[in-house]
Amino acid sequence: MRTPDSSANQDESWDLIIDAKKSSNRNHFKDFFNNRDLLSLLVKRDLVTIYKQTILGPLWLLIQPVLKVAIFYFVFGKLAGISTDGVPAVLFYLTGLTFWEFFATILKKSADVFTANQHIFGKVYFPRMIAAFAAVVSSAVKLAIQFSLFFIVWIYYLVQGAISPNLFLIALPVFLLIIALLGLGGGLILSALTVKYRDLRFVIDTGLQVIFYLTPVIYPLSIAQGSFFNALLFNPLAPIIEAVRYSFLGQGVFDSMFLAYSALFAILLFWIGLKLFEKTERNFIDTI
Repeated sequence: MRTPDSSANQDESWDLIIDAKKSSNRNHFKDFFNNRDLLSLLVKRDLVTIYKQTILGPLWLLIQPVLKVAIFYFVFGKLAGISTDGVPAVLFYLTGLTFWEFFATILKKSADVFTANQHIFGKVYFPRMIAAFAAVVSSAVKLAIQFSLFFIVWIYYLVQGAISPNLFLIALPVFLLIIALLGLGGGLILSALTVKYRDLRFVIDTGLQVIFYLTPVIYPLSIAQGSFFNALLFNPLAPIIEAVRYSFLGQGVFDSMFLAYSALFAILLFWIGLKLFEKTERNFIDTI
């Protein structure tokens, strides 16, 4: 026979208390695991809605980098005559572009978390960070598809003996993690700010274009000289893109000090973004 107290305790075990003040103490990894079905649905939604009602569908994930590389080849390679450090131009551009797109996609998707999902957030409760993490996962799927194209081209030139990859390839997961943290950290900060300052949404694309040209995607860092060389390395993406290129192609600037700087910058940026995101999610519905 149950006592009233024991029955009350049993009922309390089923209670879920949603308290915005406790968001800073939330275990996000636990949230991701407990809501993995929702995470999967959000990732699927991100991937499907982009290419819905298009003729070629996901093939655009391969067509877009091919078209961009072709433009880079003729504009920057042929017309501008920018060096690629002896690396075949197509592979040089494709290497930088593949990993740049990973960063840019994460940043743009995570920056739009609150505004793109306000119709869901206003009706159903779930940890809002899951929507931001879904942006990372869907971007990783996109990277995997585009990486397959890069890998085929890379293997072709490797067999031709045109490149000299090295053992730093084993650090690729670390490079990807740093890129993801940079994109997610920047995106979380922007998502928090755009809730109040909507004009920032129109600045993101322009800002990404500026960062693109300050990152050695279409040119080798070796063409920069003196103080300009060091200034470019203070862009936390630059040492990572150069390290990736050095690992796969055997050409590029591999600087362990600036790589450490990029890693620390990425961690700090992510931490700041996470705190701003947690603060904003408490009352963003009232603001939006």
